[in-house]
Amino acid sequence: MDYLPVFLDIRERLVVVDGGSTIAARRVERALSAGAKVASFDPKPDDELSALFDHENLTHYARVPVRADFDGCFVAYGASEDAARDTLLADAAKDVGALCNVADVLEYCDFITPSVVERAPVTIAISTGGAAPVIARNLRARIEAMLPEGYGRLAAFAATYRTRIANTISDGRGRRRFWENMIEGQAGDLFLSDRETDAIAQINADLATADTAKPITGEAWLVGAGPGDPDLLTFKALRLMQHADVVLYDRLIGPGILDLARRDARRINVGKSAGNHAMTQTEITALLIKLALEGNRVLRLKGGDPFIFGRGGEELEEVAAAGIPVQVVPGITAAAGCGACAGIPLTHRDHAQSVAFVTAHGAGGVLDHDWTKLARPGQTVVVYMGLGSLGAIATNALAQGVRHDLPVAVIDNGSRLNQTVITATLETIEGIAGDANLNGPALIIMGDVVTMRDKLSVNGVQEEQVSLGLSAQQGL
Repeated sequence: MDYLPVFLDIRERLVVVDGGSTIAARRVERALSAGAKVASFDPKPDDELSALFDHENLTHYARVPVRADFDGCFVAYGASEDAARDTLLADAAKDVGALCNVADVLEYCDFITPSVVERAPVTIAISTGGAAPVIARNLRARIEAMLPEGYGRLAAFAATYRTRIANTISDGRGRRRFWENMIEGQAGDLFLSDRETDAIAQINADLATADTAKPITGEAWLVGAGPGDPDLLTFKALRLMQHADVVLYDRLIGPGILDLARRDARRINVGKSAGNHAMTQTEITALLIKLALEGNRVLRLKGGDPFIFGRGGEELEEVAAAGIPVQVVPGITAAAGCGACAGIPLTHRDHAQSVAFVTAHGAGGVLDHDWTKLARPGQTVVVYMGLGSLGAIATNALAQGVRHDLPVAVIDNGSRLNQTVITATLETIEGIAGDANLNGPALIIMGDVVTMRDKLSVNGVQEEQVSLGLSAQQGL
């Protein structure tokens, strides 16, 4: 983060704006809307700025500012597009301790002016740190389209209950949950539907039955985070991440996903990797149960899907036995997500009419699969957690009679920005993948569908490396 996002109270403070263009008019307009006393300077202001001159908090001077004009200034905006005026403004602002922003001159900027979505009293500010303002404007347009106008009114309406809720519900966690249920539940829906009287009645009824002595019931949420790309999260997963009190996460969670959890949620790394367990599975489940029994909403964030080699069934069984309410949110499993991002379909009318998901490891170590049955013609095999056992998998499959030229792909960090895809044959995959120094998490796909990789476009992923070990006769 290059800039600290803050909202300044500039009511009755002096804001100086130098310039007469549309940019200057926008700066003046924003400062006035926030209650500032604005001094505007420009010999020949444009019509947009001139239209604001009747505002009681605006004083316009038809000249270029001088050093004395900045005495008592809190914020100074430069929008003249004149280098000498910009330098004067920046130096004067520095001398008086004012915050400075000069349009398109980053070295003079103490802060960045964001794109703003206004639903008073709700304000959403969007910034790219000055790198790409057009992106901020595009995001603003999208948020404007999806955020109902009534949300500002809802915020103002809800604020009238702040004191009453605080006096009725003494526990901080209980108050937070009441607010969430109020805004996102029936009362909020009624208000946004222009049924304010019914919304008031609903809130009054909820407050009348609020029992502060009743223990808050904890919950456990098993949530699939998908293969790694944050854009592949489900809406429900994102919603629960924003409501969780505690997040238990592991190493399979893609970069950026954990940042989407509620900022003040407690985050605990329970990550497991081969030979390096932050916690054992028994310890993770025990911790989840303990935290939920303490009244927390505990989100167990798992890579992929919690019920496909995610041990979600084992955790759910023990959590449910402890009497804790559970929600399970499916995620895009690695087979579907990584295969799609690598351009490898799991099924294809000409190559595979069925698909099998297997894991390379069980409770006792590497599993002894019947590879001739799994890797039979017309079937795709997807191997989870098999990178460390790739050599053993290939050796065992070849020893059992699986054809040596069976196409194989290893997808490392699938769906992520650093995705790497290695393709080879069953006979050569170990050496080629070994030379690539893959770190995982990785997925193995075996079958003729791998030959489709170069025929299908790959959208949204910039791969760091692609190593092809298949012959031209096999379609690559």
